[in-house]
Amino acid sequence: MQRDQVNEKYKWAIEDIYPSDEEWEKDYASAENSINFSRYSGKLSDRTQLLAFLKENDRFMQRAEALAVYAYMKHDEDAREAKYTAYNGKIGMLFAKYSSDVAFYEPEMAKQSEQYLASLVEDEQFSDYDYQLGQLIKRKAHVLSEPEEKLMALAGESLSSFKETFGMIDNADLPLPEIELDGKTVRLSHGVYGLIMHSPDAAKRKEAYEKYYGAYKSLLNTITSVYYGNVKKDVFYSRAYKFNSCLERALFEEDVDRAVYDNLLASVEKSFPAMHRYIADRKKLLGCEKLYFSDIYAPLVADVDFKMNYDEAYDYVIKGLAPLGKDYQALLERGRDERWIDVEETEGKRSGAYSTGVTGVHPFVLLNYQPTLNDVFTIAHEMGHSLHTYFSSKNQPYAKSDYRIFVAEVASTVNEVLLLKYMLAHAGDENLKKYLLNYYLDTIRATLHRQTMFAEFEFRAHDMVEKDQPLTKENLCELYGELGKKYYGDAIEHDYNISCEWCRIPHFYTAFYVYKYSTGIITAINIAHRILSEGESAVSDYFKFLSGGSSTDPVSLLKLAGVDLTSRAPFDFAMAEFDDTLKRFEKLMGL
Repeated sequence: MQRDQVNEKYKWAIEDIYPSDEEWEKDYASAENSINFSRYSGKLSDRTQLLAFLKENDRFMQRAEALAVYAYMKHDEDAREAKYTAYNGKIGMLFAKYSSDVAFYEPEMAKQSEQYLASLVEDEQFSDYDYQLGQLIKRKAHVLSEPEEKLMALAGESLSSFKETFGMIDNADLPLPEIELDGKTVRLSHGVYGLIMHSPDAAKRKEAYEKYYGAYKSLLNTITSVYYGNVKKDVFYSRAYKFNSCLERALFEEDVDRAVYDNLLASVEKSFPAMHRYIADRKKLLGCEKLYFSDIYAPLVADVDFKMNYDEAYDYVIKGLAPLGKDYQALLERGRDERWIDVEETEGKRSGAYSTGVTGVHPFVLLNYQPTLNDVFTIAHEMGHSLHTYFSSKNQPYAKSDYRIFVAEVASTVNEVLLLKYMLAHAGDENLKKYLLNYYLDTIRATLHRQTMFAEFEFRAHDMVEKDQPLTKENLCELYGELGKKYYGDAIEHDYNISCEWCRIPHFYTAFYVYKYSTGIITAINIAHRILSEGESAVSDYFKFLSGGSSTDPVSLLKLAGVDLTSRAPFDFAMAEFDDTLKRFEKLMGL
């Protein structure tokens, strides 16, 4: 389908940001010409000058945000349009110019006395910036001199190339072979591989698995070199900024207590018996003599007849999220009525789904809706992101409106868990109940268990380099294979292909990101349980979290919603939820 064939009500109202490309270009030129922050250099010890700088910075960043979001949304409507590829290139140049011009800020603020900075935190005039100024006090020991910061900014573009290089290997140069599928010969793309892994045909899954990993193994030396370079880059940054480790720097940047990371790994390890039992159940239910990693996504329950068009699905999501209250439901309606959402799959449109937002406008959601159960959950997921953005923007000043990545997956996953529990409660068909329980088990396995395994892998890989041990394809595959046995148990065959899985994970090029998926689902399971068991008081606490933006550290924000990740309790509750779900599933399946 072409974009001009889509009904207007199913297209996002991008004109709410800029009414035309001409207006975007006019504002871009104005924003670029307005970059003159260096005139504040040397003046930040003056409160009046500092406040003027911070407010001007907010105004610029709000404009830059609108420019950037419009550019990539237009590009995502149709990636074939060279005009919008150029727009995105211009946004990169705008931020590079801005970053260079404000490079003086942190070094100059780091020179200020702790007493001066502390007095600013207490000054009502600086209330919009109290959290970030408090963070500056903590950062003082890690800020470099102005020339050093400028040098680091200049080096940044080159040092970011490892991620881009892997992206080119993974998306353009990977020698993926052809495979027979439904009587046709097709190229084994990432998407085709994913479809086959979820198919009931074990032989076809095994064939695709062997061919897919064969392509990666043919480039294993190159990918090892790229990943090693990326880890060395992380070690360089952590040492340059005076951190003891890459993990310490990553947690510091997110303002997250180390106890959270340690609690995650310890709790998941404690839960291994239940996960190993689930893998053994898979083997029994699939009736195979040997269970391979090509079988890990194979359906255990026959497909259910749950097809809904988009409007039916959206109405269903609104009903499923009723525990969040009528105001939340009204906002969901508003999102549809005001065209926050781009619904249809069209030629050249970006695949997948996401949520984004522009301060002062409203959130936006990209979908490629298909009438499947997964896509019903996608609506709930992306609108969770959007309403988190909505509440944070509405209730916080611009400087505090953007929530941290650490909590970014919480609201979206709360919606998914609430919707799933609604569906289970209203499922009259036993097969649908089996399907949903299996869906939940696989969601926890993939989002919590697997991502924690990834987190342990990247921690240990970075630790090796920090101890001046080189990374080789041999020791990386040995490490990953060892973790596979630890996390998945003995019921599954551990072959060399799965030992190489590390080499195909894009998130490893943004170190210490993946554990946030795990903490996100753990938090969501706890919040959803509290909402369903305690009602209005829990919803009220949850809205405090949604409205918090970055007004304080993310762990403290989650405490507003009743979840303390510095304790083991929420982790253990999530693991118990997996075990309870598994018992329900086993009972229904007759195991």
